[in-house]
Amino acid sequence: MKNINILNKLCFVFVILFINNNGFSQNTNTVSVRNKVTLKEAHKGDLAIDTMLLDSYGLLPENIRQFYMESRFIFSENRDANFTNIKILASAKKHNMALIGGPMLGNLKQDKVTIWLRKSSTAPLTVKAINLDNNIEKIYYKKNIDPGVEQRIVLDGLAANSDYKYEIYENKLKIAEGKFTTAPTSEEKGLFKLAFGSDFHKVGLHNPNLVTQIIKRDPKVMLLLGDIAVDDRENKINMHRSDYLLRDMSKPWRYLSANIPLYTAWDDHDYLNNDLSGTPERFTTDDVDALRAMWYQNWNNPKYKGEGIYFSTQIGLVEVIMLDTRSCRNVEARGQYGCYLGMEQQNWLKETLKNSTAPFKIISSGTMWSDDISNGKDSWGTWDTLAREEIFNLIEVENISGVLLISGDRHGTRAFNIPRPSGYTLYEFEAGTLGGVPGPEAMAKDTTNQLFGYAGTDVIAFGEFIFNTKIDKPEVTFRLIDEHGEILEKHVLTYDQLTPQKK
Repeated sequence: MKNINILNKLCFVFVILFINNNGFSQNTNTVSVRNKVTLKEAHKGDLAIDTMLLDSYGLLPENIRQFYMESRFIFSENRDANFTNIKILASAKKHNMALIGGPMLGNLKQDKVTIWLRKSSTAPLTVKAINLDNNIEKIYYKKNIDPGVEQRIVLDGLAANSDYKYEIYENKLKIAEGKFTTAPTSEEKGLFKLAFGSDFHKVGLHNPNLVTQIIKRDPKVMLLLGDIAVDDRENKINMHRSDYLLRDMSKPWRYLSANIPLYTAWDDHDYLNNDLSGTPERFTTDDVDALRAMWYQNWNNPKYKGEGIYFSTQIGLVEVIMLDTRSCRNVEARGQYGCYLGMEQQNWLKETLKNSTAPFKIISSGTMWSDDISNGKDSWGTWDTLAREEIFNLIEVENISGVLLISGDRHGTRAFNIPRPSGYTLYEFEAGTLGGVPGPEAMAKDTTNQLFGYAGTDVIAFGEFIFNTKIDKPEVTFRLIDEHGEILEKHVLTYDQLTPQKK
């Protein structure tokens, strides 16, 4: 028995080092899908389907797989089970799982980044951050750890716009590692690359081909706009936890989250179920509060504002504004001003836009800003045209510079011009094909203002913005990149195009 335990420990060390040092990232060949799961099956999410998803691109190491199977059973049998459950922690110990979640990078600044993780024991952690430009090393300690409770470790005192690698140790054993680049200062001129997309669902979350291409493009951060990891669990909080465990056991997800700081917002499938929002029939305000608490625990965003999960943060020259287009809706007042974001969030958005000093602003919406696809199903136009008009008008009247709109939900990748009466044009980019799942038509019936369109099953792709401020006339370039690294679309917009002109 002693020899078996030693062998298990050696296997665990090898697995952790292989995943973090190599993983699948060194393999430039396309990895084939082992178990094809449909979106409908993923929404159902029973044991057989979730296990197929976990093994969809090859079997996991047996210790990780067994830990997942045992923990998922505990979650499914006990509505109140969470990651501190004594049986789950015992399973982690049995299978040599030092980390049962993370590391996940987030909240990147010019001098800091936050690491999210979930440990299985009270053993303290040491994190080393090494500046790759000068090899200066900083060391951070995390003690008083509650097993199963998410931890956030702030690596501060870093140099701006610098490449770092980090290593996480439990005692003297390295259990994880990754890399990141700190944000530039707001005054620094140069290039800043940002990736974004939506509709991973559980179908696409485990795709190593897509994650490999995202990592190869080397974005400084990535925005995920919804339908990411949880599929139609309604108010069954235990199964939300089960889906987050499925996410955290995925090799591709671990590689992505350990190396690219992520900013996330939810949409309907993360929230309750298809097209649901606010507090619909059958659910209560307590259900909504529980869902928000669950979201807070499992993501690594900047501090949220108000009662929802919305927030803003400046990353170098870019202000990222991520809206909560689900939980703050007033379903009984549909069509009335303020029903979509709620008045608190609507007012916060206006103040955030007016007060931002960043040259560029990205405003994300879980569902589309435009109403051209599916007759505006679940979009701003069928909910709150008055609030949308107020936002667009504010951008014009206040001459708010560098605004880009991004959206998801509609299972496709599209871009639209949104012309304004003043002659100013807003631009909306949707990259809802991270999962490559079926959806509505690629092109609108009237394509006058549509730049391009791909159906949900046509491509598996993500969006990219490159902000260039080192040239005399700053510009932003959008690219659409598929899971094989092919650039499907390229569109360049100047700073002047993205800024209303004063009259």
